[in-house]
Amino acid sequence: MAQMGRPRTFDRDAAIDQALHLFWEQGYESTSLSQLKSAIGGGISAPSFYAAFGSKEALFQECTARYLATYAQVTECLWDTTLAPGAAIEQAFTQSARMQCERDHPKGCMVGLGAMSAPTPELAAVTAPLTRSRARTRAGIRACVDRAIASGELRKDVDARALSTMLDSFLLGLSTLARDGTGYPAMKAAITQVMSIWQLHAARP
Repeated sequence: MAQMGRPRTFDRDAAIDQALHLFWEQGYESTSLSQLKSAIGGGISAPSFYAAFGSKEALFQECTARYLATYAQVTECLWDTTLAPGAAIEQAFTQSARMQCERDHPKGCMVGLGAMSAPTPELAAVTAPLTRSRARTRAGIRACVDRAIASGELRKDVDARALSTMLDSFLLGLSTLARDGTGYPAMKAAITQVMSIWQLHAARP
């Protein structure tokens, strides 16, 4: 009779969270298998790790999917057409800044920080979901600007591409600020300043 394998000594769902935090803090390429095993705990061996997760890349993809389904949802309001365009952008900025400064996970945004990874073809394939998420957010910002111009919230002569790029750059910059220790109050004040630029482009009655 074949001997039963040893049962897992770790909670797989909790292990995903631990690995997510490690990838979020250090990035994919800087996170080693030994660090992942240590974060997961339970004395997991390399064979057990591969049996549970397949590979480091597969685990990263699971962690990325969890991040995008939870933390990254802070910018989905950009696609909410029940909100005025400017309000949608300000809400996305505010929610993102608040999330990035929370104390129960690494600072910054995993999606934004993912842009700093080395641009090798292999790594680009691994981090493709993060790249697509940045593109979606960028498109959401542009959709808000276009909607604001079409609805008369912004002037017709506004350079939509330039304004969208400025707003996208600000949002991405929050990740570096959070990682460097800038707190939410300072970010919220900066958001107010950025939205004052939006108001400078507002259509006049």
